[in-house]
Amino acid sequence: MALKREDDFEVRRKHLSNLSDEELYNRFWELTEEIVSPLIDLAYKNTSPSIERSVLLRMGFSSLEASKITNEGAKLNLLSKGMGNVVVKYAKKNNIDYLEAGKILSEGTGWNEVIEIFRGDKNC
Repeated sequence: MALKREDDFEVRRKHLSNLSDEELYNRFWELTEEIVSPLIDLAYKNTSPSIERSVLLRMGFSSLEASKITNEGAKLNLLSKGMGNVVVKYAKKNNIDYLEAGKILSEGTGWNEVIEIFRGDKNC
């Protein structure tokens, strides 16, 4: 037995029937903004280990290095700072190339300095 949907289009569109094409266009984009805004906010404020590994890979680190940096960053609750950002800040503090900084961090050293860099800094 197939279900037949009641045609209620005219009822559902009543509140829009007096709007001009421009008003409909603007209403569409207002609703789109309302729907998408929480998704953008969520993406901006959250990350994941796989995203951070991907960033590090694109920066030129090997898969092993990227994994080690990301795993250590996750243990220290630094993922929200961005692992690429962590590497770059560490490199700047030590006046070294970011690839060298990432190599050092992937070997498990330098993390105490990283913690000091990010301690209390909400804008990093």
